[in-house]
Amino acid sequence: MLNDSLTSLVSRMGTDRDKAATVFYTHPVMTDEQALAAYRGSWLPRKIVDIPALDSCRKWRDWQAKATDIELIEAEEIRLNYKGKVLDALTKARLFGGSAIFIGTGDQNPEKPLDPATVNQGGLKYLTVLSRRDMTAGPIEQDVTSPYHGKPSYHEVTGANVMVRIHPSRLILFVGARQPDSLMTFNALDGWGDSVLTATLDAIKNADSTAGNIASLVFEAKVDVIRIPNFMASLGDERYKAKIIERYTLANMSKGINGTLLLDKEEEYETKGAQLAGLTDILMAFMQIVSGAADIPVTRLLGQSPAGMSATGTSDMKNYHDRIQSIQELEISPALQIADECLIRSALGSRPAEVHSVWAPLEQMSEKERAEIFKTTADAARQLVGSGTGQEIIARDAVSRALVNRLVEDGVLPGLEDAVDEFGEIGEQEPSEAELAASAAAQQANANNVVRMQQAANDAAPRTLYVSRKVLNAADLIAWAKGQGFKTTLPADDLHVTIAFSRTPVDWMSIGESWQNELKVAAGGPRLMEQFGEARVLLFKASELQWRHESIKEAGASWDHPEYQPHITISYDPDAPDLADVAPYQGEIILGPELFAEVKEDWKEGVTEDGGAPFGGAPFRGRAKAKKSRKPKSV
Repeated sequence: MLNDSLTSLVSRMGTDRDKAATVFYTHPVMTDEQALAAYRGSWLPRKIVDIPALDSCRKWRDWQAKATDIELIEAEEIRLNYKGKVLDALTKARLFGGSAIFIGTGDQNPEKPLDPATVNQGGLKYLTVLSRRDMTAGPIEQDVTSPYHGKPSYHEVTGANVMVRIHPSRLILFVGARQPDSLMTFNALDGWGDSVLTATLDAIKNADSTAGNIASLVFEAKVDVIRIPNFMASLGDERYKAKIIERYTLANMSKGINGTLLLDKEEEYETKGAQLAGLTDILMAFMQIVSGAADIPVTRLLGQSPAGMSATGTSDMKNYHDRIQSIQELEISPALQIADECLIRSALGSRPAEVHSVWAPLEQMSEKERAEIFKTTADAARQLVGSGTGQEIIARDAVSRALVNRLVEDGVLPGLEDAVDEFGEIGEQEPSEAELAASAAAQQANANNVVRMQQAANDAAPRTLYVSRKVLNAADLIAWAKGQGFKTTLPADDLHVTIAFSRTPVDWMSIGESWQNELKVAAGGPRLMEQFGEARVLLFKASELQWRHESIKEAGASWDHPEYQPHITISYDPDAPDLADVAPYQGEIILGPELFAEVKEDWKEGVTEDGGAPFGGAPFRGRAKAKKSRKPKSV
């Protein structure tokens, strides 16, 4: 007989005396009552069941269709509580090994297959979540040509004095821990999977038991030991036992926590303490085993920050998000296929071919990352359409539409979709005769002066650079400031936003031009009032200004501050109201074209305010004449 096991007569390894040779695996058994008790009675099983199900539905899906169609589909999802029903079904599937969502279309005979093409607008009536315990599986489908091969041919649900037989096409089926051979385990599990707690229960019990033992050890960390002469020999006397109890009860009362203990000269007293060092490491080792068994990072399972030098947990969370994405695409999406077809028809009354959905990413971008993506996308669009000389790689209309779709999906320009609906895309805007004439004149002037401009660009010496945009609706900001208690403000003509302030000389011609000549910052969003030195400024967010500032820096410009924050200086008045009592301006901010100038180091000398005095001078009554100046202040 051939035997390829490693056997040693000296060490007894591989023989009947080898302890490891007696270890083998058996089929685990976990009843529904055990799973439910673990879920309700311990936090670790609950989190192992809940976290992947919650993360799979947390960001949900993004529908790709016309804006009006998306609104109707999302409204239908809200009406049916589609997202909540899927979360409930996933949780029950992970806990009990399986669950289903019954697709209710109002049909009289649910035993027949469901054809999504027969669903009209509003035809999807309800969605009902059923756990594995609520259903009884029919005989398994043995026909290999059937799309339901290897699955129950129907399920039966018992209601109030009635049993309903449901065709599998009317059920959104979710399975817990899948079985590799459904035929092998069908009789025991009715075609369902195992609870996810089955394979992790031993690790969970070890961690819970270790935590409980450590908790008990804490209460035994200090034990008093007293030695009494002839103690055991005297215990037969009842009066002696009573005296002993009375004696040491009194001793404990007199001792307290840090008091004095009275003892007989012949008695001995000592305190023994338990060693608690290293117990945390042991407990965390068991927790890491649970984390590996559940395939959930410790940072997500325990809700703690990564430990160790240079530990960020980024790679662990990325792997976990990849796993959740796999669950979404390989398990949830196929299960929802028929239900989604019914949902689209119930919302729209038809089935447009272009309508589909994609799962939203679990990780969210920061404001800086959004600004960088906006800049990269805008620069790529410029390269594709060229400079208006007929050299574009792709038609301008096509790039315009693709750019709008990309910016809407990225969410970097809130309200862009509504603005496009109102004003149209670039290719949809028909120029007027005056605009055509102006364009022709500009092209002629450009042709006549191209040589001169090239010479000027070549001869232009680098110089300091100050770039700003004036506030075109300054009257709105001044009215707001007066309403907030500011007695004086900068003149309307001096309200502006600084984009660049470079003391390092730079070639202006290498800076290029902004994407937008007039920039509108939508109302609302993050707004703050801060004091920079003697200036009271309004802070706001604008991705266009952020990426424009970065592009100027990439061209060689310097910046004297660690970061850039768009803001508008409102006043230098030392008697300005307490900024804690000032509600920031929330209206729309309209900025004019970019203005290039050289840096003026003495810009403070020309600062004046309406109704105030020159910056640093004595106050005076009346309205001062505004002096135009450049006042770069930035974060």
